[in-house]
Amino acid sequence: MKKILILLAVLLAGTYVKAQTLEEATGAYSKGEFGKAVEIYEKLLETKGESAELYYNIGNCYYRLNKTAPAILNYERALLLNPGDKDTRTNLEIARLKVIDRIEPVGDFFLIEWLQSIQNLLSTNAWSYLGIICFLFLIGCLVLFFFSRKIILKKCGFYVGIVIIVLCISANIFAHNQKKKLNNRNTAIVFAPTVTIKSTPDNSGTDLFVLHEGVKVVIKSKLGNWNEIEIADGNIGWIKSEDIVII
Repeated sequence: MKKILILLAVLLAGTYVKAQTLEEATGAYSKGEFGKAVEIYEKLLETKGESAELYYNIGNCYYRLNKTAPAILNYERALLLNPGDKDTRTNLEIARLKVIDRIEPVGDFFLIEWLQSIQNLLSTNAWSYLGIICFLFLIGCLVLFFFSRKIILKKCGFYVGIVIIVLCISANIFAHNQKKKLNNRNTAIVFAPTVTIKSTPDNSGTDLFVLHEGVKVVIKSKLGNWNEIEIADGNIGWIKSEDIVII
């Protein structure tokens, strides 16, 4: 019994310390001490683990410090964990206005864009929970269809069941895609103030184009200290690992 009480006391003390630290970070931010707030939030990340809220707060601090690349990086990380958060997405778009490069993205097929926008409404866990709920409703519809004696209930069970099946499959696909994004992080933010993209993974390669800090890139492959990247307009080249930070 003593061991249990001691364990509970330690857990409660740890929770109090975390809450107190979060309060300190909020206080520092409200006072305009953004650098101090970043330090506290990043310590919380180390002890508490990844959190969309913490990444969002860190992004806000860096934006206030006029550090565009770190701000964008943390907003992007927050959206990976909580893609449906409108505040994070809005702040990310505002931060991107400070990026020097204006890259016109290659447009996707409208149906893909539409499905992507739906997928980004919820996080991995939210889609998973929705899939479970839909499955339970599906069982209810099957019970109505097979065991109900009234024709109208059988019809309701059948047609509603079809809709539920579509929702259940979609929720599971979206959850899988979101989970894949979290596990296979192949996007990065350019942190170098100015960097020349090469045609080959070598300093002697031909200069293709120049990027500035804050640009988001997709990593296609890696060779030694070099990464083959693709930007939103479809251009591809090589950049050193030290010039980018993985989202």
